Amino acid sequence: MTAPAISQAADRPGTPAHRDGNVLRWLTAYTASLLGDSVYFVALGFAAARTAPPTQVGLVMAAGAVPRAVLMLGGGVVADRFGPRLVVIGGDAVRCVLILAAAGALALTSPGLWLLIALALVFGAVDALFMPAVGALPPRITAPDQLVRLQGLRSLVSRFGQIAGPPAGGLAMGLGGAAAAFATAGALFALSVPLLLTTRLHALPAKTPDRATAGHQLRDGLGYIRRHRLVGPLVLSGALCELGLVGPLNVGMVLLAQRRGWGASGYGWVIGAFGAGAALSALLLAVRGGIRRAGAVQAATLVAGSVGVGFIGVTPALPAATAAAFVAGLVCGVCGGLATALIQTATDPAYLGRVTSVMSLSSFGLAPLAYPAFAAAGAAFGLPVVFLASAALATSGAVLTALTPAVRRAELPR
Repeated sequence: MTAPAISQAADRPGTPAHRDGNVLRWLTAYTASLLGDSVYFVALGFAAARTAPPTQVGLVMAAGAVPRAVLMLGGGVVADRFGPRLVVIGGDAVRCVLILAAAGALALTSPGLWLLIALALVFGAVDALFMPAVGALPPRITAPDQLVRLQGLRSLVSRFGQIAGPPAGGLAMGLGGAAAAFATAGALFALSVPLLLTTRLHALPAKTPDRATAGHQLRDGLGYIRRHRLVGPLVLSGALCELGLVGPLNVGMVLLAQRRGWGASGYGWVIGAFGAGAALSALLLAVRGGIRRAGAVQAATLVAGSVGVGFIGVTPALPAATAAAFVAGLVCGVCGGLATALIQTATDPAYLGRVTSVMSLSSFGLAPLAYPAFAAAGAAFGLPVVFLASAALATSGAVLTALTPAVRRAELPR
């Protein structure tokens, strides 16, 4: 570990996260990594489309999800055993080398579909290690009373990556083809590595290193989540929320726009309004930095966000659906930021990677399985009914936390 890796405080004690140079350095590295992810995904899709029929393009795009889902929990064990900093730096370095090698292969030869599938599989495996580790870093980068602000900043950065990444990938594809797009993604991963190397981490109190096997550590981590009065209900609530809302937001909106005659522009208005609300909530959390009665507010905003998403499915008017999407994005953003901050504050540092891996598995491994189920249910029972049922499932997560005294009374450091 390099000399500046560990410190006991931020640049100045009491420095707000948005003014802390160390935090901003990490956020810059995180931004570069997110942009690299987005550009890579665009390049992978267009490269596959130029060499394969549509059915095989779907296979390439989905290939990375398999190792990501299978290895995600193991990634949490790796982060806790070796430290999240080492895993995050190694993950971006490996992705950089991997993507640049693919760019060179595409520039010099005409490889078949096998190269893209292999690339997606290895990239997904690295993601399974990277995601739990990057989620375990915030408590080591800023003080506990700045975690909400940092989560808000991180959400803003994520929204920026989602907006700027695909156009950047498309521009690179237009200028130099798939090789140039992959090279751009590799350069973005390369940019993040020196920034991560110079990011200082706070020393967190931790128990004696566990020398048990990886399997024992994984079972220990799952048992820790199950037993913890605050972390366990919040993680389960988050999983119910993801399973309930990911179908309406990612599949239902497309189907709804077709059924209601809103078209692609109407779909853009609704999704754009949800994203704008989420971005505004991230900005509010970043500026405010803390909310009193965080546990109770988290449950209340989850209910409001779920109701908002359900309302989108039953209203025939595009303006009303757009307004509901904005409100849903706003309150869901507050809910997500508070839940993550509460979990990271309450979790023993020795378990942060494993707890984050379970949260990541819910979001990126299990939740996408709801896509085909939502579409099939919508065809069988009608979209309004399925939107309301999905909202009810997400609301059950709020009911769980509202009925849990440890969550209802939870406060964040101020």
